[in-house]
Amino acid sequence: MVESGLSKMRRPAALIFGAFVAGVTLLAGVSLAGARTFTVKTPHADGPAKYDRAYVQAFGNRKARRVLILMPGTFGGAGDFTLAAKRLVQKDRSLQVWALDRREQALEDTSMFERAADGKATLQDVFDYYLGSILDPGINPRFEFLDTRDMDYAENWGMKTVLNDTRAVVRQARRTGRRVILGGHSVGASLAISYAAWDFHGRPGYRDLDGLVLIDGGLLGSFDPYNLAQAKEAMARIRDERVGPFSRLIGNLPPEIAGLFAGVGGYFAKFAADEPATQLENYPLLPGNLKPPYPATNEALFGYDFDRDTSPPDLSSLHVNSGHIAPQGAGPAGWIDEGITPIRNLADTFSQNPVNAVDWYFPTRITIDANGADQMKMNPVAKYLGLRIKHTGKVNLPFYVIQTDNTDGDVLKGARNWLRRTRTPKRQTVLVNADPQMSHLDPLLAAPGKNVFLKTVTPFLKEAFATRGNRRQPRNR
Repeated sequence: MVESGLSKMRRPAALIFGAFVAGVTLLAGVSLAGARTFTVKTPHADGPAKYDRAYVQAFGNRKARRVLILMPGTFGGAGDFTLAAKRLVQKDRSLQVWALDRREQALEDTSMFERAADGKATLQDVFDYYLGSILDPGINPRFEFLDTRDMDYAENWGMKTVLNDTRAVVRQARRTGRRVILGGHSVGASLAISYAAWDFHGRPGYRDLDGLVLIDGGLLGSFDPYNLAQAKEAMARIRDERVGPFSRLIGNLPPEIAGLFAGVGGYFAKFAADEPATQLENYPLLPGNLKPPYPATNEALFGYDFDRDTSPPDLSSLHVNSGHIAPQGAGPAGWIDEGITPIRNLADTFSQNPVNAVDWYFPTRITIDANGADQMKMNPVAKYLGLRIKHTGKVNLPFYVIQTDNTDGDVLKGARNWLRRTRTPKRQTVLVNADPQMSHLDPLLAAPGKNVFLKTVTPFLKEAFATRGNRRQPRNR
């Protein structure tokens, strides 16, 4: 087992917004060169059959025989992995990286973002469609918020649904003898180790895999576990139509508002970086704690909202170590890169569409089930939630974990508990402590030269894939 610690070096992170540029500026699309996207048919789950799909953005040579599948975290989308995936396949030509979007991706209306990316809409069009129309009923065309009162089926889009969908992707990746390592960020990491221990109609999930990669997440103490009473209370809340099945990131605002803020902010930070952020700073629905104390540029507003030194503590799942807003001067203050994630990486990531970096409609049931699965055994909570965590003690996969400053050491604590509970080979285990340099999104966004995740996961993947796998090709069941 290899454990890595890092010397101290601190600078900030980032969250959710950009701004308005006066005039009519046509946008060039965000490049996804080298990526391809496709859908995978998944088993039927509650709700219309049209949602029985998983969405994949794949990087690397499609003939490469090694595939790393990555699942996003809470409020995260496949676009979170774009920068890291590109770097990983550049360093290892025998590797593909598949970034996975969950079925709720189909609910997102990214039409105006896509028009802007194609050069058919202006920044003002983007702002008006997604944000301006909320306050001005005279604006058309306009974004329509989803009425979730008729979507009670999404109450069941939890771990069982996600893992069944993920298995369809894993099986697709394993065709023609390819080998697969499964990983994830944040709750995506929790889902990855749950997959390994899951019982798929008698077949243990770990037999489909050649390794696990956990990016600042996991179970067995990594996050907050539920007891039975807490699980029942949480289920009752999402069944209340006033709450609904999807999580809210920003106060009592609708679930999709975080995706709208992030998308608009990302576009303005990328395409009008140095323009004053006047319109967004003055936007009434943007919470006061996301507004700098003095006028800023679009780029600086975006950085201010994500940086760990200025973004609210309750948004720590979106934090990065990026830099800081410049001192107040005669004009709007710009952004100063002094951390490990450049502001351009942040803007590039959150301006992607239609594959984006935010899950607009994150099912709360995933969080409930992850908290219920924390002990990785069939206890009363797991049985009540319908979880199938039956094979924890048999898992024997190469194991990589990196921890940031997000959980006060709980991620590695959970990883060590996993080692005690499973047959994980110690010689193929890598535990990396990137606290305090990294915040939660930094492993995905930090500059390559400062990114300890890229530096440590690359040799792990090569060694894990090089070992003789003990998994057989799945039967058709």
